[in-house]
Amino acid sequence: MIRKRLLSMQDIPYREFQRKLIPNIDPETIIGVRTPQLRHLARTLRGTQEAADFMAALPHRFFEENQVHAFLIAQEKDFDVCLAQVNRFLPFVDNWATCDQLSPRALKTDLPRLLSSIRVWLASEHPYTVRFGVNCLMQGYLGDAFDPGQLERVAALRQEDYYVRMGVAWYFATALALQYDAALPYIVQGRLAPWTHNKAIQKAIESFRVSPEHKDALRALKIGRKNQG
Repeated sequence: MIRKRLLSMQDIPYREFQRKLIPNIDPETIIGVRTPQLRHLARTLRGTQEAADFMAALPHRFFEENQVHAFLIAQEKDFDVCLAQVNRFLPFVDNWATCDQLSPRALKTDLPRLLSSIRVWLASEHPYTVRFGVNCLMQGYLGDAFDPGQLERVAALRQEDYYVRMGVAWYFATALALQYDAALPYIVQGRLAPWTHNKAIQKAIESFRVSPEHKDALRALKIGRKNQG
């Protein structure tokens, strides 16, 4: 049984470390298993009936079970099967770590088709579904598949959830690194909520992919506390 295997790999000091990193979930749902071990377990389960039964048994109780589920999805190579697995799993994702580590390559094999699903995810009321959609745009569409309209979709998000706001900030920080000319007007014109605006600038300034000249320009665009409203 997968849960028994996870419990046998428990690392108590690491569990305490993990609890601090993911403060929004019940600390009792964190076993304390390191990510390489979780990935290895998912690889050993690939294609087995045990894995199929496990993925059908949602929701899971433990954070690590969700992690293994995400890593099992990542092993699926068929776009349609993978997309169906993602859509079934997303409503049960309850933390940033599982959301961000759910990054299956199969979805990136057909970026034009994926866009329709991303639009649905961005319109969700579930914060980690929204964050996943933002992550997909950040990881797959800021290069050759870039469309300036994608910036508008992300800028329009106004969920108050911290992890959505941080996802939007990361997206714009990455856009400032990879599509500076297109992304800059959203900063100059104050198109983002003030906290998100400043966080995007902060992350862009911390990035080695943003030039010193661009960093200087961005520093001048930070919103002071008095103007954050």
